[in-house]
Amino acid sequence: MTSLGAILTAMVTPFDAGGQIDEAAAARLLDHLVEHGSDGVVVCGTTGEAATLDDDEHLRFLEFVIGEMRADHPGHTVVAGVGSNDTRHAVQLTERSTALRPDALLSVNPYYNRPSRRGIVRHYEEVDRATDLPILLYNIPQRTGSDMPNDLIAELGQIEHVVGVKQANPANLAKIDGMQIYAGNDDLLADVLDLGEPGGILVASHLFGTEMRRMVDEPERRRELDAQLADVYRDMAIAPLACSTKAALNLIGLDVGAPRLPYVELDEHEQAVIRGLLERHGLLQATPT
Repeated sequence: MTSLGAILTAMVTPFDAGGQIDEAAAARLLDHLVEHGSDGVVVCGTTGEAATLDDDEHLRFLEFVIGEMRADHPGHTVVAGVGSNDTRHAVQLTERSTALRPDALLSVNPYYNRPSRRGIVRHYEEVDRATDLPILLYNIPQRTGSDMPNDLIAELGQIEHVVGVKQANPANLAKIDGMQIYAGNDDLLADVLDLGEPGGILVASHLFGTEMRRMVDEPERRRELDAQLADVYRDMAIAPLACSTKAALNLIGLDVGAPRLPYVELDEHEQAVIRGLLERHGLLQATPT
């Protein structure tokens, strides 16, 4: 497959004051991400609050981002989130997203249902029939309730369009024949790069994309740079990442609005943690004491 890039940002979905998708804010955010090291974006994933978007919103936003990227940032990639725990719905999203021609698709294994191994294989076989685009699997057992072990991922890699996996289970982090591995957690990026794999689908790259880009470009300093971001990985987890990332972007002047329920804006303590993080890293002027 054509390379999707090393630093793929799992992009937040900006909302306006009325809670609707804010395309102007999204265009500004895309410019920011490209200028700060992102090779591409993942649209309508977990951090993009896909679970709160209806299908029409989901597809309109995907179409908008593809258009903006192709017009203003040619050569940068767009990966479309198309996962669902209903195979019929996943197939429909896959078909409709494929028609918009992103560079690849990201498809999480069915969550909540916790299907058997055979059920997972059948699910992806149906998704595969709905597209001619590369498919990245997404293994995140802390959200789906079931882990895809590496032997299952290798089996799924035999399906025609499945080319890689976003791996968010550190216990499973290893090379898999025929599959590209993308870090599914920010703190796994250095480990994935050390394996010789392409990179990561990341969240902290909204704010620290330049530093994460250097982890790719300066392998001799990779561990040093990773250590410098340890407090970022820790403090961004003070709240769900969509919430903490939106709060941080708003604080630095990239207004992306509030999250949708059931996510909520940060409380006073959480906001102080994110402000302190930004101040320490020079992204925000320190508050006078």
